[in-house]
Amino acid sequence: MAALQKSVSFSILGTLAASCLLLIALSLQGGAAVPVSSHCVLKKSDFSTYITNLTFMLAEEASFADNNTDVRLIGGKLVRGVNVKERCYLMKQVLNFTLEEVLFPHSDWFQPHMKEVVSFLDGLSNKLSPCHIRGDDQHIQRKVEQLKDTVKKLGESGDIKAISEVNLLLSYLKDYCV
Repeated sequence: MAALQKSVSFSILGTLAASCLLLIALSLQGGAAVPVSSHCVLKKSDFSTYITNLTFMLAEEASFADNNTDVRLIGGKLVRGVNVKERCYLMKQVLNFTLEEVLFPHSDWFQPHMKEVVSFLDGLSNKLSPCHIRGDDQHIQRKVEQLKDTVKKLGESGDIKAISEVNLLLSYLKDYCV
């Protein structure tokens, strides 16, 4: 009887220990059930002071032409509801949209800073190209589509708005990918 009690006691302890390990593993992942690729990472050294300052100067120059102060493209609303571990992937998608639909077509605007900033952001996009979410990313795609729709609805002023917020894009990339 004592042997049976010891056996049951060890079995319960083993189950409890395994459960604790599982909870610890999930908490280390931020509770995310869908892992994010380990390629969703940039280095702090990717963001030099020089290019950061250039990006802020470009955004400031574009903000003088931005007459739509009621709309914010990049802010808390964009990342709200997105798991912290998936935010770099979200910002990668926003970066790609901004490059392809705004910066490349308007690379002759806001010179002399635009050319260098576009080249730098394109380099970050290339570094993030292997960044993917394993599983469903519909919630992130909806966020990006909302952003695209807002920019397109505003027309040329939406493009100017996106350029005026390129400093926020850079800050969010630093916050969520480094």
